[in-house]
Amino acid sequence: MTLPSLPDVLAIALDVARRLDSIKVPYVIGGSLASSVHGEPRTTLDVDLVADLRQDAIAALMAALLPDYYVAEDAARDAVRTGGTFNAVHAGAGVKIDFFVAGADAFEHERLRTRIGVTIGALPTQTLWMDTAEHTVLRKLEWYRRGGEVSDRQWRDVRAIIALQGDKLNRDTLSRWASVLGVSDLLARCLDDSA
Repeated sequence: MTLPSLPDVLAIALDVARRLDSIKVPYVIGGSLASSVHGEPRTTLDVDLVADLRQDAIAALMAALLPDYYVAEDAARDAVRTGGTFNAVHAGAGVKIDFFVAGADAFEHERLRTRIGVTIGALPTQTLWMDTAEHTVLRKLEWYRRGGEVSDRQWRDVRAIIALQGDKLNRDTLSRWASVLGVSDLLARCLDDSA
């Protein structure tokens, strides 16, 4: 398999996206790739994506990913059953893709519903479905909280998005979902720091 001449993580993201599109599995990319689009660009070693993956699509997923990616079918089936996670690793580049299965999670389905297409490079065919800036902020705040509120990287990503996006951010969306996700206090702190 020949990948585009892009940094490994971005090339792998495009490759996995193409494979998911080919089997009609909706996805949205979040994490550091999304925060780099909406805020301060930085390097990352993996791809975080949410997939609306069902049991009846597992065989097609395995056929689409193997042999170029190491992925355990049992782990994928378990993640679909529980709304959990599994990963795939590109055999040549060693880049890891973390699949978060949407399951019954309302926020994950909102992320899938509102995803935006981001063109990578000069070709319109090199498009990734990414989180909105608002959803990137919210998920980063949630990870910051889950990690004991000590990750400078997560906090810096959130602040950079807020600083760069400014008034373009939908404050109603931020407020509503921050309440649902239990991060209203963190959001208020970030917004106050950025004012």
